[in-house]
Amino acid sequence: MEVTAQLIQVCKATPFATSIALGALSLLIILFLIKRLNFKQKMAASSLPPVPEVPGLPLLGNLLQLKEKKPHKTFLKWAEIYGPIYSIKTGASSLVVLNSADVAKEAMVERFSSISTRKLSNALKVLTYDGCMVATSDYNEFHKMIKRYLLTSILGTSAQKRLKCNRDTVIESISSQLHSHVQNYPLEAVNFRNIFESELFGIAMKQALGKDVESIYVKELGSTLSREEIFKILVADMMEGAIEVDWRDFFPYLRWIPNKSLEMKIQGLHLRRQAVMNAMIEEQKKRIVSGEDLNCYLDFLISEAKTLTEQQISMLLWETIIETSDTTLVTTEWALYELAKNPNRQDRLFKQIQTVCGSEKIREENLPQLPYLGGVIHETLRKYSPAPVVPLRYVHEDTQIGGYYIPAGSEIAINIYGCNMDKNRWESPEEWRPERFLDDKYDPLELHKTMAFGAGKRACAGYLQAMSIACTAIGRLVQEFEWRLKDGEEEKVDTLGLTTRKLHPLHAMLKPRN
Repeated sequence: MEVTAQLIQVCKATPFATSIALGALSLLIILFLIKRLNFKQKMAASSLPPVPEVPGLPLLGNLLQLKEKKPHKTFLKWAEIYGPIYSIKTGASSLVVLNSADVAKEAMVERFSSISTRKLSNALKVLTYDGCMVATSDYNEFHKMIKRYLLTSILGTSAQKRLKCNRDTVIESISSQLHSHVQNYPLEAVNFRNIFESELFGIAMKQALGKDVESIYVKELGSTLSREEIFKILVADMMEGAIEVDWRDFFPYLRWIPNKSLEMKIQGLHLRRQAVMNAMIEEQKKRIVSGEDLNCYLDFLISEAKTLTEQQISMLLWETIIETSDTTLVTTEWALYELAKNPNRQDRLFKQIQTVCGSEKIREENLPQLPYLGGVIHETLRKYSPAPVVPLRYVHEDTQIGGYYIPAGSEIAINIYGCNMDKNRWESPEEWRPERFLDDKYDPLELHKTMAFGAGKRACAGYLQAMSIACTAIGRLVQEFEWRLKDGEEEKVDTLGLTTRKLHPLHAMLKPRN
């Protein structure tokens, strides 16, 4: 095991390290026993039953059962045995896992005040500047302030109306590039991700900084970076780093043992990201000094957010870039994959668009008149939720969920994937069936809330923009092209790590419609 190997290395390299390691291990066992005793004493004073526990090993708990980096699927398997709410041990921590919509909504809405604190991994503490983002900060006055800035500047209803021209430009550019590909390479499959991801990155840069950036000189790195290199540092590398697991996250009492390779990797990602953000911000500050104002997040923060440090402003700008560039891609790519795989459903969507829009191009204003398109997007969000597990929350006071006692000090994992694959709630949940959202027996106000964007006070601020771009893009691309999967593409359903991002980019054959 990695922990044992590192202990041996430390013992070899450090005088008396063996004695120190044994002492630390003894301390860990004592603290574990004390924690168990305190828990039993609290339980004796509570009238509520404890959460069912998944059997595990002493000290390690259930860690060895979570070796695969797809915990949401393991959580679902356990839910079928132990029920929708159960607890596991991840080293020194107790993790309560929620796998049904009812208990998840109770936690996110009714019990919010008791579990509003985020629990970040060691990697995320570095990459988010200790939670200095709307998505990762604790629910406090700072969180409320920066979320208000975000909604006022770019993601709220009024801001989205102002920025509609940016979204329209993106949809036109994607359509134009796909038509160009079909004209120039009619027998070749198109790599949809290459085009769509680049356009999303562009709109993210415009909203954050006022302009898309083709290249920039970064002083700290001593080189000029291309747009592709900027994307890699700001988005791709960060997504990879965010899912890095440090075993010390599970054994905080052993944090004194170094994990240099991981520490250096994460710190390197952070410094490179910060160097690029600093260079781009400095470029835009020159624009502002020259008197050129743009409707972007940077200009708003410099003007209104007087209490924020430069590092905090940089992190907030980066947050809008990475979240715009990834979440919308995941949903749109999977939706087009499923439509290309299901020609009858694709044809049904096309006919509805044709009935509503005629020869006119689909626009955002048409979306409420296209219920089947709504079914497509909601069913995709259900089956392929962009964040299958909500970032961990910390229980800072004794509470209850689902009729069970939840002691302070526990951690909460809300398995959105498990909620949306719950056989008690969804018929044949493994199937992609947009029609389920059109069935009269379902309550649309309930079932449209697949919790892909969270719920309650911590619901995703980018919901409106993500839905606007994804729905319009899917509608427009089905309106203009017949989609068919490239041979062998149907089997490529693997996902990347902890996310539902397609491991392999979507490759499809396109045929322009008349």
